Amino acid sequence: MGVLIYGDTERSSALRHEVPLAIGDPFLYLEADGRRAVVTTALEEARIARAAPDIECVLVDTLGWDELIAAGRSHSEAELELCARAVEAFGIDRASVPFEFPLGLADRLRRGGVELVPDEKLFNERRRHKTMAELAGIRRAADVAVAAMREGARMLSEATIDGDRLLLAGEVLTAEAVRARIREVCAQAGAPAPADIMIRAMGVDPLLGHDPGSGPLPAHVPIEIDLWPQDEASGCWADMTRTFVRGEISEPIAKLYALVLDAHERACQGVRPGVTGRDLNDLASELFEAAGHPTQRTKPPGQTLREGFYWALGHGVGLAIHEDPLLWRSGTDALITGDVVAVEPGAIVPGVGGACVEDLLIVTADGSERLTGQFAYALTP
Repeated sequence: MGVLIYGDTERSSALRHEVPLAIGDPFLYLEADGRRAVVTTALEEARIARAAPDIECVLVDTLGWDELIAAGRSHSEAELELCARAVEAFGIDRASVPFEFPLGLADRLRRGGVELVPDEKLFNERRRHKTMAELAGIRRAADVAVAAMREGARMLSEATIDGDRLLLAGEVLTAEAVRARIREVCAQAGAPAPADIMIRAMGVDPLLGHDPGSGPLPAHVPIEIDLWPQDEASGCWADMTRTFVRGEISEPIAKLYALVLDAHERACQGVRPGVTGRDLNDLASELFEAAGHPTQRTKPPGQTLREGFYWALGHGVGLAIHEDPLLWRSGTDALITGDVVAVEPGAIVPGVGGACVEDLLIVTADGSERLTGQFAYALTP
């Protein structure tokens, strides 16, 4: 069975793993009988040859591009025909494809008698076996995440308390200001962070999910900083979260944070080959349940949980910010050496607030290495 991937390497993690450089225009990758190839143009030929010398470059001109255009075919129609011709030339009549394989191309290939088998597990497994360049990129991104977190903590630490407000250099300190500075630090270090990194207050009415937060940051209230920079050279990500309180730390928040930190540490200590994501999620869930908080394991079926340990422990990180292995109830795959996982337990107590801690870990032969653990876990910034 062959392998086909179509897309661009800036959005397709499956393709970026095979062709390790940023290419913004979509193209076809083929794999059959030990041969690996891409359908491309002279614009990308030399770059691909340098980045992946074992990949053949099949130029569109050799597949009849000029004749198709001269015959009045549109650009998209000609591209589909070229892909079909390349697949036929490689003798592929059955191929595994990612779930996101384009429907238009799939229809064209199926009309030509090619059987396509969506196999997301195959491509997820490939990406879990990271290259040395990808692991190096993750390490660089993790270092940038730590540096950016230090800058965010510095801004909170240097802010003065004016009642319930935080002021920095005489101005009200906002989520937007902290976000902009963190993104500046990340970009300058070669690992830009998206515009929606989370800088948000987690007080008595905390924000849920992926709401990035906005407006003035309050004193005496938990403030969550969750950032995920992407290494430009490799396309790989890092992920890291800390919770801070600038001002007085209430006893309920201190108690909740201690529980979150305990769950985080227990789960991190449990990361090793052979353990499943579900196993790790259970370790954290047991602690929260013992403390009287609801979890995904204890909620009634069909109920949406918005408090307690209301989501899951974490996820894999690599060429996608969220990828396998999943540290969820559904995470049945055993961890393997080289997996990179984000461990991020968090909890919300209505009327009290919320807290979250997240570190990035590489699974090693006998345990794990924490890539972002050099940053302290204190609530005080």
